[in-house]
Amino acid sequence: MMRAVTGSWWRILTGSGWRLAVLAAFALRPAAPQTLPVLLGLDAYVPAPESNPLKPERVEVGKALFHFRGLSADRSLSCAGCHQPERAFTDGRSQATGVRGQVIGRRTPPLINRAWGKSFFWDGRAASLEDQVLQPVLNPKEMGLSLEEITRRVREDEVLRAQMQSAFGREVTLEDIQLALASYVRSILSGDSPYDRFVAGDVSALDEQQKWGLKLFRGKANCVACHVGVNFTDERFHNTGTGWRDGRWLDQGRAGITGRAEDRGAFKTPGLREVARTAPYMHDGSLKTLEEVIDFYDQGGRENPNLDTEIRKLGLTLEEKRALVAFLHSLSGKVREGWPGAP
Repeated sequence: MMRAVTGSWWRILTGSGWRLAVLAAFALRPAAPQTLPVLLGLDAYVPAPESNPLKPERVEVGKALFHFRGLSADRSLSCAGCHQPERAFTDGRSQATGVRGQVIGRRTPPLINRAWGKSFFWDGRAASLEDQVLQPVLNPKEMGLSLEEITRRVREDEVLRAQMQSAFGREVTLEDIQLALASYVRSILSGDSPYDRFVAGDVSALDEQQKWGLKLFRGKANCVACHVGVNFTDERFHNTGTGWRDGRWLDQGRAGITGRAEDRGAFKTPGLREVARTAPYMHDGSLKTLEEVIDFYDQGGRENPNLDTEIRKLGLTLEEKRALVAFLHSLSGKVREGWPGAP
């Protein structure tokens, strides 16, 4: 018996059996997980929860869902209707507009690099992308669809249904729709801007005015008190006075979620990537240009009972303001969405 076993192994190691054994061993090894390539200036890996790992097929069917008008009550609006790719995933309006022309009351925030987000919406009412993606669909003023109708409409669309079944290996469920949409939103990236190239060592990527603006951004203008990190946001909530007019709150902001008086008028710090392309500004779109934004902060925001302690008059000169605006333009780079190379 021992000789027989030894002989068979010898044939495997010396003959064609050796090659077959090696091929079999590699076939049994699990495939290396696929990672979504990032752009210059971003963290090395795009984060995703263990319950929803980033996979090409999930990202691509999520993209199809993002453009699917069947997710709105009257089939007139898709997620891309407000988050328009050509506008860095916003819509250029002061206030978002939903089905039947209903005005939402807040500006559509850009969906840029939200994979690194810690909270979502201007008031932070969602803690994850999975929690966020269906809220606009369910909101009566936005897309106005019921939970049951969401799943039914996706199942009725033959192409979407087949894509979903291929991506998840089962019949379409509401949870899988959430997972797919969240996966796609995680793929929306902005990077490789002149600023990123400058930080990477290309000193010619910024001109002298932009370099001065960067120095002001980090120093006298104190922008980094809130706009920090690779996405230029602390992911926290601050009161700059935009929700306060004529001695009263027009928008409670974060307090509408927490119920805390100290959160009145506080809104989430937006990231600044692609900011030159995403006018108007603030949660209500009340400031139309970057120049107006700089003036607003130079004046110390708008005085109110909850004004953030970091907001104060800056005393910027006209040339300093121009330098800051020039620097903000350097944060516009490449915007990429979807899984590169996917059909």
